[in-house]
Amino acid sequence: MKYRLVQKTNPRDVAAAKKFYANKVTRGKPSLRDLSNDIADMSTVSVVDVMAVIESMLHLIPKYVMAGDIVDLGDFGSFNLRVTSEGAETEDDFDKSMIKGVKLSFRPGQEFSNALKSIQFEKE
Repeated sequence: MKYRLVQKTNPRDVAAAKKFYANKVTRGKPSLRDLSNDIADMSTVSVVDVMAVIESMLHLIPKYVMAGDIVDLGDFGSFNLRVTSEGAETEDDFDKSMIKGVKLSFRPGQEFSNALKSIQFEKE
């Protein structure tokens, strides 16, 4: 993975001297069709069938996580929602209007985590 150095201010201490930090260089943005073509090339499944499965997952994963489920995709990883809210002194003081939002959480599975450990860095 290529990276470049970017000079940034510390947001917690704007008076501090700027430092250089690594930023990933984006190589491209493979599309759903690109992904489907690559999967079809690696298997006996057609591009259309792969796209149909991915489209179905794009419909079902949000459905399950919005119901409160953890969607476990094995070695790929799992998806679930986290809730952010304001705090209340007591249970009775809490109102659902204090819920500020939800965030999608992805936890990579073992194979995905192992792949991430093998990243080699190269300065652009």
